[in-house]
Amino acid sequence: MTPAGSGSIPKEPDGRAARLAAAYATVRTTTEELAAPLSAEDQTVQSMPDVSPTKWHRGHTSWFFETFLLVPELHGYEQCHRMYGFLFNSYYEAAGARHPRPDRGLLSRPGIEEIAAYRRHVDAAMADLFDQPLAAETLDLVELGIHHEQQHQELLLMDIKHVLSKNPLRPAYRPPPTGSPQAQDASSDGRGAPGTTAPTTPKVEWIEHPGGVVEVGHGGGSFAFDNEMPRHAEFLVPFALATRPVTCGEWMEFIEDGGYARAELWLSEGWAAVREHLWRAPLYWDLPEDRATATVFTLEGPRPLDPAQPVVHVSYFEADAFARWAGARLPTEAEWEQVASGATPLEGPDLATFGLHPGPPEAGGFFGVVWQWTSSSYSPYPGFRPAAGAVGEYNGKFMVNQYVLRGSACITPPGHARTTYRNFFPPGSRWAFSGLRLARDL
Repeated sequence: MTPAGSGSIPKEPDGRAARLAAAYATVRTTTEELAAPLSAEDQTVQSMPDVSPTKWHRGHTSWFFETFLLVPELHGYEQCHRMYGFLFNSYYEAAGARHPRPDRGLLSRPGIEEIAAYRRHVDAAMADLFDQPLAAETLDLVELGIHHEQQHQELLLMDIKHVLSKNPLRPAYRPPPTGSPQAQDASSDGRGAPGTTAPTTPKVEWIEHPGGVVEVGHGGGSFAFDNEMPRHAEFLVPFALATRPVTCGEWMEFIEDGGYARAELWLSEGWAAVREHLWRAPLYWDLPEDRATATVFTLEGPRPLDPAQPVVHVSYFEADAFARWAGARLPTEAEWEQVASGATPLEGPDLATFGLHPGPPEAGGFFGVVWQWTSSSYSPYPGFRPAAGAVGEYNGKFMVNQYVLRGSACITPPGHARTTYRNFFPPGSRWAFSGLRLARDL
């Protein structure tokens, strides 16, 4: 990303403005499609401080385009509502005061129709903006805004899953597609359709890497967030990376071996979290005495726990403890990037027709299943400099007390995954679609 600046460079001959206008229209429509299955009540609930209501995501992504593009760039633009900047600013100190994050669920108004009107207001103004000559720096901000909204599409699904999981009715965000294995499960006794064969888990193989000096990070030439740059050299010792993520069946073995009751497996802060929050299994697992009847809550409602599927919704602390129990470790982000660099980032599924829960992993697959914890603290790369102004607060200010995840998840929007992408969350976070892939020293 190029920092925002001033200038009057006309539309580029390669048609970048037109491509971005089309991408803008697609991403805005997709957000509304993701919100469409949800009622006004669904879109208002905030189930914990880290979760934001669906309607807030819809408003915030509109505020981003309004604040960073329309107000400074479109002559005569009139804001939709003078208080929306206060309500929908997330964490940009330079953009002014904001409503407290933990209180977003207390706002019954604006309602979802008012949010829809706000989005239409911004979209109409953005169409006017695309009709005029735009500086390259302005187009950079448009592209950043598009990727920012894709991030919030994933957050929208993460957050509403947590919201619905708190409802004793265990409602589905969306029923599984007709004819899918998930729909067959739902129409049978809950243990799978008659005559179906459980998928087999590919054997774990190990991809060896000789180590040495390697190049890490995004080299430019296409979009990347500023935290992915600059590209730089790192030294790696020889290591090996597992060909697939850890599965639910393997995690069940960890549980049965007392994994959540053995302090020696855990970092001190992680062990404190286990005791404080009474963790006994990954988030969304329902684990009765009869393990054969275990279920997991998904965006398509509860379903039988499938031992072949990748484990998901585990914290960094849990991932680290499992790796230690397995006689392995978590990879560094540089190790993950070097091995994954030979893989093609898979396009995320069409969320309108495909499942919203990780399917069985493919050997060698690095993308499109679960985000994978690494042992790397989220820190700046050598030479990193945040952009000037409010947009510089996008990533750099969070480079403390967080860990990096790599890859992408089943709910990651199409076109939003790449080898150098640095996702990040605090080590105790579980509501993200986070899993793990093991590493070991050679």
